[in-house]
Amino acid sequence: MPVDIPELDPPIAYNISHDNALVAMAFAPGIHNPPAFSIGVDVMKVRIPGRDTLGSFVESISDQDETLSRFFWIWTMKEAYTKALGLGLGFDFRRVEYDIRANVVRVDKEIALGWRFTKFVLTDGDDLYQGVVAQYVGGTTTEMIDESASQGYLATWDAVHFVETALHELGEE
Repeated sequence: MPVDIPELDPPIAYNISHDNALVAMAFAPGIHNPPAFSIGVDVMKVRIPGRDTLGSFVESISDQDETLSRFFWIWTMKEAYTKALGLGLGFDFRRVEYDIRANVVRVDKEIALGWRFTKFVLTDGDDLYQGVVAQYVGGTTTEMIDESASQGYLATWDAVHFVETALHELGEE
């Protein structure tokens, strides 16, 4: 027997990313640019990949922790943005620049207007993760939300709690 699935108005926009044992999900009302709805998330464990040295990985050997952190902010910013476009790694990353000092994202040398970028930091035991949510919200400004700002938007759950909560919220219990 077919199941009627109600359509949501507006639909839910979401995107998922993972690295190692951590999964990140960003969601919002699906208002802009279907079907991707212009939301993307990326999360990465802050570490030097196996068999690489910091010098070969980021071609810089100043302060290792700071250099790694900067590299992953740049990478996650670019990937979250291109995922929000619905393109992910299919987009030429060289077109996207994240200027950490000015805290601004440029695409093709122009500031990415109408976007909200939210940076976050998570820990899993001794492991540190950095991530970014990119969401097109419209307008003529760009909003940069720092991970240290207390916005009440970030929740962390283990897998069992997440599934139980999702089932409850969907009325499947």
